[in-house]
Amino acid sequence: MREQVVPGLFFFNRFIRLSSHHRVAAFLLGVCWFSLVAVVLDASGADRAQPRLGTNLAGPVDWNTELPLVDIFRMARPWISQRKGAPWGKGPPLDIDSHGWVKRLESNCWAETLLCSIPDGHYPSGRYTVFYKGRGKLTFGGAARIVREQPGRMVLDVDADRGPIFLRITRTDPADYVRDIHVIVPGFEQTWKQDPFHPKFLRRWKGIACIRFMDWMHTNGSKIESWSDRPVLEDASFAKKGMPLEWMIDLCNRLDADAWFCIPHRADDDYVRRFATLVHERLEPERRVYIEYSNEVWNSMFEQNRYAQARAKQLGLGSVDRPWEGGGMFYARRSVQIFDIWEDVFGGTNRLVRVLAWQSGNVWWFENILLPTDDAHRHCDALAIAPYLSMMVRQRGKGLLASQVERWSVDQVLDYVESTALPKSLDQIRRTKQLADKHGLKLLAYEGGQHLVGVAGGENNERVTRLLQSANQHPRMGAIYARYLRGWAHAGGDLFCHYSSVARPSKWGSWGVLPFWDTPPNEAPKYRAIVDWARELGQPMELVR
Repeated sequence: MREQVVPGLFFFNRFIRLSSHHRVAAFLLGVCWFSLVAVVLDASGADRAQPRLGTNLAGPVDWNTELPLVDIFRMARPWISQRKGAPWGKGPPLDIDSHGWVKRLESNCWAETLLCSIPDGHYPSGRYTVFYKGRGKLTFGGAARIVREQPGRMVLDVDADRGPIFLRITRTDPADYVRDIHVIVPGFEQTWKQDPFHPKFLRRWKGIACIRFMDWMHTNGSKIESWSDRPVLEDASFAKKGMPLEWMIDLCNRLDADAWFCIPHRADDDYVRRFATLVHERLEPERRVYIEYSNEVWNSMFEQNRYAQARAKQLGLGSVDRPWEGGGMFYARRSVQIFDIWEDVFGGTNRLVRVLAWQSGNVWWFENILLPTDDAHRHCDALAIAPYLSMMVRQRGKGLLASQVERWSVDQVLDYVESTALPKSLDQIRRTKQLADKHGLKLLAYEGGQHLVGVAGGENNERVTRLLQSANQHPRMGAIYARYLRGWAHAGGDLFCHYSSVARPSKWGSWGVLPFWDTPPNEAPKYRAIVDWARELGQPMELVR
């Protein structure tokens, strides 16, 4: 019987028989060989995951509780038409210019908007400065009282405890209509033009690895098709179409953060190319760009899901009796087309992370629909999921029912999250990571965090809503987050973009790591947990008070 040769012992026996000089030479040769192998593996794209914390920012609306801008008019509600003697909001159609400014008013009518629709005084009180152009009459109500005015400039006394600010245009000259309104929070009347972001907002997210701009771009249900449709700095408010690209780029440059853009589902190729060109020209060269086509095209609650299925039908993708699969194929095809345009603009993929994002836990979709379509697996760099800690409470049907959960304590809710939701999420992460590894791709979280919410009527159970909100504020939630985020890193996850930054809790969920911009960190266990994790990873974040 032939003696079995063990490779390690074989080479060791050969090594010890060498002379001392030859041993040194062999040792150095071995070191060079293994170094070369490491370099080749790294260059081949099989590099190690780099877990990092990113975030999704809350969108620009008048009830935004993050207050990212010092000019609060930038997030004012679109104009509401009012007529004397008519029900609220039932005035005639307004004559609006291309940037959203009111050009003329009918007799006994006015245009009205709301600013800072935030409860319990959670926005700054004090002296606000108003700037505007044109001839007409502005009045204020609610929390604001005019204390001084002259053409083009006003000073307001604002008491945030009195609720939102009401701004009205009661008279305007069609030949020189009121426009370019800016309402500046106290202390920034000299700097708002060159520094549009509130310094506390910048401090809070300094050190974040990446910002996903899905909500800032109003991605869900976006009507944008061409470059001329995009939001621009001259617009009256960004509440309708989202933030301008120029400010998204500026924010990433100020924070030294990578950018994650969600291209509108209706956007044409010219829009994509111009968007990519502006990013290439203005984003600092050290910054990477994550590119995603729309958001959650798999999700039937969004218009982009119906659009994808309709386009798939037009193109003959998928089967007639399974339109959702065709929608997935169209998503993959359009993604590849968008990636190709970005690659052309950037002259390669070194700064790009091309993302295919789909429903967490549905690995089958990646394997059988998305990656094979148009060889998408060869044109992307990462798979992205939203591995939420899910606890959805229904009014009726299968799963957790409101009638059951409303009798629970906060600890019982957190027990469920820890014993059921957390293991399920980590399993989804591991299974998707295995598929990503198979294709040499990174695993990202486009969203993530807790997902404690009533659905299908369960959101209307006030006891359940209070219970889930209390669980979000409990110190145990912070400890669960710590296990969750470390589990993501242990499984080999790369960038994790938490959802969301700052948002007031409601029956629709408690998505923000902070409920308000001025919430103390010791009252925000989720916020403390994500900052602690980021620090563990070497990100220079601080707890902002």
